[in-house]
Amino acid sequence: MPTSAIDGKDTAAIQAATAEVAVYDRSNWGLIRVSDDDRLRFLHNQSTNDFQSLKPGQGCDTVMVTSTARTIDLVSSYVLDDAVILLVSPSRREFLLQWLDRYIFFADKVQLTDITEETATFSIIGPGSDAVVAKLGAGGIIGQPQGNHITIDDGAIVAVGSGLASPGYTLILPVSQKQQVWQQIIDSGAVELSDRAWDTLRILQGRPAPDSELTDDYNPLEVGLWQTISFNKGCYIGQETIARLNTYKGVKQHLWGIRLNAPTEIGDTITIGDEKVGKLTSYTETPDGYFGLGYIRSKAGGAGLKVQVGNSEGEVIAIPFVSHEYP
Repeated sequence: MPTSAIDGKDTAAIQAATAEVAVYDRSNWGLIRVSDDDRLRFLHNQSTNDFQSLKPGQGCDTVMVTSTARTIDLVSSYVLDDAVILLVSPSRREFLLQWLDRYIFFADKVQLTDITEETATFSIIGPGSDAVVAKLGAGGIIGQPQGNHITIDDGAIVAVGSGLASPGYTLILPVSQKQQVWQQIIDSGAVELSDRAWDTLRILQGRPAPDSELTDDYNPLEVGLWQTISFNKGCYIGQETIARLNTYKGVKQHLWGIRLNAPTEIGDTITIGDEKVGKLTSYTETPDGYFGLGYIRSKAGGAGLKVQVGNSEGEVIAIPFVSHEYP
């Protein structure tokens, strides 16, 4: 179902996330704690990024993929002294717990713990987010690389990265502190984002979502998640397919944004004339019109391409969360 039109409150919140600062409650997202001696080696072997090069206080985004390199989820990870915290999509929490557990063998020293219910997670989004985290006592994280994080006195983890293409931070804290810290953030001037406003922003910026852009039909290179992939780390699940696609420049379709002139529906075919070139995977209505995400065949073209999506005419545009350039 397409996202319904956002209201004035959502419009103001999206504007705040773009020009000032907004906050989004992601506490329904899954948090998985991976601990014990083999935790980094294990995660290194199960996903696309290089975990064995990470030190405590660092982090990365990574993609969990099938053996044929089809996407399962885009995961943010934070390396602590004694564990790695994985922030996973709400709809993938139980699946990933079971999926990861399946790859723990008898001699592996790896423990998986679902800590979702005992924690709260917030995203602080926008150019004004530095001032907010400074007021929370986490000013030392400002200016550090994506994924880096510190723990402040109350036990909260404050990490660089909003979860979107916008600048910002992710907070993971004990659930007992949720209301107090939320109020501090609001009192610092952040505007609350609703679920609908977050989804509109993630579509406009091109963050892929499970069951929409992340499915058995697509691999991470088609999505454009190059920043999550290490081509030097050696073997991992799905590595052969991803390496071959990169080596031979074999990516056959790409995820793009599409600015539309009329309403349409998720799943609509993208065409040029009578030729089918792709499919719409997400759609939202915005104050500026209609917008979607869709996969389009590489040979058809990219930014600036004119397409038909259902009964709507569209123009293909670049989206900041992903890239389509070979390294």
